[in-house]
Amino acid sequence: MAATDSLEKAPGLPHISDATLRDSAHMAGVEFGAEDAAVIARLLVRTGVDLVEVGMVSGPGSKDADLVLATHEAVGPERSMTLVVVRDRRQVAEALDEAERLGVRHVMYSIPTSEQHAKLKLGSPSPKFLQTLARSAISQAKDRGFHVTFSGEDGARTPRERLVPYVAAGFEAGADRFRLAETVAYLSPWQMEEVVSDLTTIDGSEIEIHSHNMLGMAVANSLAAVRAGARWISATVGGIGERGGNAPLAELLTSLRVIHGDTRFDLTHLTELSRVALKGSGLGDAFQSGPTTPHAFAYELPGQLSHPEAYETLPAELVGNVRELRVRSRLTRALVTWALAESGVFADVEAFTAWLVERQERDGAPLLDRDAIRKAAVDFQAV
Repeated sequence: MAATDSLEKAPGLPHISDATLRDSAHMAGVEFGAEDAAVIARLLVRTGVDLVEVGMVSGPGSKDADLVLATHEAVGPERSMTLVVVRDRRQVAEALDEAERLGVRHVMYSIPTSEQHAKLKLGSPSPKFLQTLARSAISQAKDRGFHVTFSGEDGARTPRERLVPYVAAGFEAGADRFRLAETVAYLSPWQMEEVVSDLTTIDGSEIEIHSHNMLGMAVANSLAAVRAGARWISATVGGIGERGGNAPLAELLTSLRVIHGDTRFDLTHLTELSRVALKGSGLGDAFQSGPTTPHAFAYELPGQLSHPEAYETLPAELVGNVRELRVRSRLTRALVTWALAESGVFADVEAFTAWLVERQERDGAPLLDRDAIRKAAVDFQAV
């Protein structure tokens, strides 16, 4: 098939958002510094990426404040977007206060849509509750003048009869864009095309796709979404990201060039982008996607460790891998409690967590896994 034939079948070439500096707020053990964030953001914009996703806020005192501010200084707040966690009306209001303090203009709401994720994170699987929460959050942000993208976290596993009314409710509330998150890699390209086709028929809809690469189909699924009418694709430099990684930016842009004849992007920056991002992330010289790497089943959020089935396409054991904790500065009592469980090491969790946080800050936040935390607890007892 000629490239021109493919172009005719696609509704239009997509906008690109890059989540490298946002997914670092989720990926276990990966934390970019402000200097790296500024360099990466500038290179992304020079490449032609439309939007730089940076950081996450859930309330006051965001740990990603420095990343957000550095990105704003580098490329301007109009070229960036920050994720806002949605749990309840009061929490959303506090998160929006923090977003305003940081000068954020474009927020992306993280809202779990599958029954499993909604029950785990919102305390209720009710579709009515989900829609009410989304409407409220979107209205609050629009009233403050934000550009609003709202997500369907775990959207790829959310049944049509649950997902479509939710997306329609969000646009009715005034949202500017909807992001379908393939949080758990789940769909084939032809299934993705079918799911996105349902969403693009909603009045006023603008759809974005964010795929994870555990099954190696993130780029293919992204292109399938565009074929079905999606107008945005979210990617990351080198495919960096949790749960097998994300759609890799270089492969995505070169695929657009070869398959669709898309010459909008300056690809000469891609190798430097990869070098800077991999160095800043501490991942070495290359990031490998898929289920067999040390990062594939590594987590730093307590809910992911306690309920791994909600985040995994397949269990780690099936491919001979192991589930692990990896954390640097984002230590919490819940993580420490998980690490010490069944270890035979007993410590005052609150006091030990405070001590360990202080030690991490002093030592430059070295990477910790479960065994390292257990060893630190023994050191703490000896103090």
